[in-house]
Amino acid sequence: MTDSDHDSALRTGSLEETGVLRINEVFHSIQGESTWAGEPCIFVRLAGCHLRCAWCDTEYAFREGIRRDLEEVLGEVLAIDCPVVELTGGEPLLQKTVHVLERRLLDAGRTVLIETSGACDITACDPRTVVIMDLKAPSSGESDRNLESNLEALQPHHEVKCVIGDRGDYEWARRKVMENRLAERTAAVLFSPVFPQAKGLEIAGARGIEPRTLAEWILEDSLPVRFQLQLHKFIWEPSTRGV
Repeated sequence: MTDSDHDSALRTGSLEETGVLRINEVFHSIQGESTWAGEPCIFVRLAGCHLRCAWCDTEYAFREGIRRDLEEVLGEVLAIDCPVVELTGGEPLLQKTVHVLERRLLDAGRTVLIETSGACDITACDPRTVVIMDLKAPSSGESDRNLESNLEALQPHHEVKCVIGDRGDYEWARRKVMENRLAERTAAVLFSPVFPQAKGLEIAGARGIEPRTLAEWILEDSLPVRFQLQLHKFIWEPSTRGV
């Protein structure tokens, strides 16, 4: 398979090449999101995504990546003394071989988190894995790609993340949380404000909202969700890679 064919397969979700993963980066850092925020964590960022969210902050992962042998990636991760591993992207679930890596890490005693867009079937994930699933709100431009079947597939140890860009997003996400009883059925529902890379700088049409604004909306509604910020963007300069 050529790199061009590989990229096309990633966009369509048809990649089936056994034993090979298209990897953007592997790094050891502090988890910046979810209920695992603050924990040391190894990140395996897979390349390729079939969505184009307006406020995406990892667009480089759409195009940049190299094909690596699964055993090589596994060895690199296991050589780092850290019990928590997150498989992220891009969209990690586009590459079917990710589930082999997932199981091998779990069998080696690692805690595995998978951060996914919610536009791929999560039922293929190992039951031991902590799935952190996005619900794409309208300002992302990709809310029609959410798989409704994933809402039924959520497990008590899974987490749901909603990135909020404006009041319309908030009301949409609030409705989804309440209609699907997400706070009762999962370990956490996470609401994050779109993070502006710099004050007054527009990101592909999404300016972001002030964290205080989102926090006040949550408090006004007594909404059973967890407010979160992207911790790593406060530790390091927001556009820094590999953190």
